[in-house]
Amino acid sequence: MHTEQEPITGNENLETLSGLRRALAEFYAAFNNRDLERMAQNWADTDDVVMDNPIGGITRGWEEIRTVYERIFAGRPRVRVEFYDYTVHEAGEVGYAVGRERGELRRGDDVLSLAIRTTRVYRRTEGRWRQVHHHGSMDDAGMLAQYQRAVGAGKRDATPPN
Repeated sequence: MHTEQEPITGNENLETLSGLRRALAEFYAAFNNRDLERMAQNWADTDDVVMDNPIGGITRGWEEIRTVYERIFAGRPRVRVEFYDYTVHEAGEVGYAVGRERGELRRGDDVLSLAIRTTRVYRRTEGRWRQVHHHGSMDDAGMLAQYQRAVGAGKRDATPPN
């Protein structure tokens, strides 16, 4: 098994990528550009998809997951992450990537560095990899609390603090 150190940022030339690496690059392009339409294309639009992350807790089904991304994308803080120190695994119609995200949450001159352990699971549907599960967690409790406060985590209708 080879651990990749070259990060996936979403700025990759998609024409040079295939398989899960392309799906991952598409995800990070959607996330870092706050592109909800591209995000919807990355996720399977089914009731059995699940996301468990520091912002939304456990959300099930694309519609619930979509609301988490809507909150992040609409908020004043700007969040950018990249995927690194990862492995990619394909097993027939299912594939997954396990690694780390690093990035930052920026609001004006205030910057919070982010470090997140991340797993993304994809299923091949109609010839295309679509995300069906994401799990992300932060080891640093202080960072987690700051991040959650900044993006209004756990509050479906929360407005991020000033």
